[in-house]
Amino acid sequence: MRARRTKDDWTAVALAALAEGGVAAVAVEPLAARLGATKGSAYWHFPNREALLRATLERWEREHTEAVIDLVEAEAAPRDRLRRLFGFVLEDARSSAVELALLAAKDDPAVAPVLLRVTDRRVDYLVELFEAIGFPADDARHRAVLAYSVYLGQAQLMTAAPHVVRARRALLEHTLAAVTARA
Repeated sequence: MRARRTKDDWTAVALAALAEGGVAAVAVEPLAARLGATKGSAYWHFPNREALLRATLERWEREHTEAVIDLVEAEAAPRDRLRRLFGFVLEDARSSAVELALLAAKDDPAVAPVLLRVTDRRVDYLVELFEAIGFPADDARHRAVLAYSVYLGQAQLMTAAPHVVRARRALLEHTLAAVTARA
């Protein structure tokens, strides 16, 4: 007898498939095969593939944005929060794969609003950190966009040309120095 699969099982395997093959890889039949489950198990939890995709995107948002922010907030000082955030996101290649897959599918009606919401949340959080360090609002926003752009660029490099991104810890320190430097 097969073990009963949960919504969490389905979104976990869908998130892995998304990282490996993009939004198109979130398809019930191949995911069922990966889980050793029936398609009926998916439809027990989700009325259709789009609902599974939405639940997977919500999980990604929770785990890769809100949970990361919660983890970073454990640091007392804003500069330490920024360092921990950079250390976490610049070294997580799996998270980067999902991010890149979603950016490639930015026009998908299920992906677009989540990607916009996550991008806004992340940039706004970075703005808060830069303001807490002491930068004025406009400057904090520019630095936040620059920092987020560095993350996206490194994610792309880690996927396309990982040999280029050597000495990640040193790169992290140089990035932090650049985005927190005072003129």
